[in-house]
Amino acid sequence: MFADETGYPVLRFKGFTEKWEQVKLSKTSRSYSGGTPKVGVHEYYDGQIPFIRSGEIASKSTELTISKVGLNNSSAKLVSKGDILYALYGATSGEVSLSKINGAINQAILAIKPIDGYENYFLMTWLQKEKEQITRTYLQGGQGNLSAKIVMNLVVNIPSLSEQSQIAQIFSKLDKTITLHDKKIQYLKQLKRGLLQKMFV
Repeated sequence: MFADETGYPVLRFKGFTEKWEQVKLSKTSRSYSGGTPKVGVHEYYDGQIPFIRSGEIASKSTELTISKVGLNNSSAKLVSKGDILYALYGATSGEVSLSKINGAINQAILAIKPIDGYENYFLMTWLQKEKEQITRTYLQGGQGNLSAKIVMNLVVNIPSLSEQSQIAQIFSKLDKTITLHDKKIQYLKQLKRGLLQKMFV
């Protein structure tokens, strides 16, 4: 459902025939990274602002929180629920998700906010699709970091907003179904462990 270099996808919704536009990601969105309040300064932490780190971009909660003072005295930046969060550093490089909470990000995360005419779920799903290609191209043997410049210079084929929305809707429904089944699987695994402990001597 995503166009290749020809500008046309193999699978398409009925009624759409136009060639997709090829643009850099930077033309579709504005972006910024965050920072980390100085460790050891007590008043910077344990506040009301969830502090999102790269391993938590898809989570509904965070291990750490920071205060308004910590936010104002660091390079940490606020993000909103629904913003695209892209992991730049370490083992999670190339991971991407829509933020599930309002919070602040550190320097290992790139926040991507689409401008009018571009759909966040569409762009997020495209970045998911391209993860392997991006990491293979820019990370040597899985080592190293990505950067805002690398990510925002990526070239993406973009259809009209209405077609973006149709594509986003189907992938959103699929992701919700996958999450639902994952929860059921985890429940069944826990049930099995409990039965094994109680039914075997």
